[in-house]
Amino acid sequence: MHILIAEDDAALSNGLSRALRQSGYAVDCVQDGQQADTALVGDRFDLLILDLGLPLVSGLEVLRRARARGARLPILILTASDGVNDRVRGLDLGADDYMVKPFDLPELEARIRALARRGLCGAAPTLQVGPLSMDPASRVAVMHGKRLDLSARELAVLEVLVRRAGRLVNKEELVDHLCEWGEEVSANAIEVYVHRLRKKIEGSSVRIATVRGLGYCLEALTDS
Repeated sequence: MHILIAEDDAALSNGLSRALRQSGYAVDCVQDGQQADTALVGDRFDLLILDLGLPLVSGLEVLRRARARGARLPILILTASDGVNDRVRGLDLGADDYMVKPFDLPELEARIRALARRGLCGAAPTLQVGPLSMDPASRVAVMHGKRLDLSARELAVLEVLVRRAGRLVNKEELVDHLCEWGEEVSANAIEVYVHRLRKKIEGSSVRIATVRGLGYCLEALTDS
């Protein structure tokens, strides 16, 4: 999952990004509303954590513009005010959840997982391809009832492939979900992650097919 944090408090932003990266998320940060608006137009994110008190363009205006463009990503708003009006305005403009500062990091992560379970982060609560199932919220993949031992990057690649099961996924799409701004993941690295995944699911009725020069496709095999 690729998360954008729009927060002008550098200490808070850095703390959030460190915690979420440790949990296996790709995270990018912006410090004003204009940057947030530009990032949402030009990049694909799975979740926005949005401070309402942003400089240049307010968080509420960023939210309004995003929904006006038809953006469907879940938006969790942060506010320093516990007043009802800000919360109501944010929810009415299309926010999916909110938290009042100060807050506990474990609760924030729990709310992110809750958004994933509700299917708001671009996936069904539980993803299923044949005997392979994946819970995006708990970040657990299971094959024939047995949990797969996967790294954070392998889980991220698998999640994209499972979401797009039966359809072609090119390497650029995988990089978009794995990488933060300024981070480079080569085509060779993607091939390594896919190779490792193949080894861990081999012997099952699920496979990752390669379409040379185009990308990968996760599919469940059927008896002919």
